[in-house]
Amino acid sequence: MSKSKITTLDNLARTRLSKHFFLRDFLFSETAAVHGINNIPDDLKLAVAAGTQLCEQVLEPIQNVWGRIHIRSAFRSCEVNQLGNELGANCASNEKNYAGHIWDKRDEKGNMGATACIVIPSYLDYYEKTGDWTSLAWWIHANIPAYKHMYFFPNLCAFNISWYEDENSPKSISSYITDPNTGHKKRILTAGVESEYYRDIPLAERYAACEKII
Repeated sequence: MSKSKITTLDNLARTRLSKHFFLRDFLFSETAAVHGINNIPDDLKLAVAAGTQLCEQVLEPIQNVWGRIHIRSAFRSCEVNQLGNELGANCASNEKNYAGHIWDKRDEKGNMGATACIVIPSYLDYYEKTGDWTSLAWWIHANIPAYKHMYFFPNLCAFNISWYEDENSPKSISSYITDPNTGHKKRILTAGVESEYYRDIPLAERYAACEKII
């Protein structure tokens, strides 16, 4: 790689998305690193616009309360996401990831969006003792109105969280982790509607455990 190419990539990575986050924070990909692919946006302007909204409206408010968050995975170029899909590395098809992990492509409705997979270290000890991911999910649902989707994973209680341009599209909360309250892995929020178990529980009670941690 030429020096000019390195300089260009370095300058791109320094793009500031919000008070605490820069584009560099979201570009690392194990898939890209192993296969020698540059995980960079084709449409930088769109990627920055979508990423800025994710950072300012979703990630900064979470970090302001919970302390530093860890970015596990975020932006994927079409090339990186396609390869991840082909390898069975937990990547949906490119079309399904437009306005999701693929920040620099609008979806079929013409909307932009952005997704990051994050870990909240200050919640991790509680999660490892209890297996309870739902308290955090409901806290975010109650306190971060700009999120659109969440999807939780067993390792480190990492979860995908999305911002999406259409504010009226319904929210959802899904998980690969068994819900300790119900014993299953069904969605706890589908198209903006709580699952039957949670429907009659006041929202503040659903995330009461978080109040003891924050």
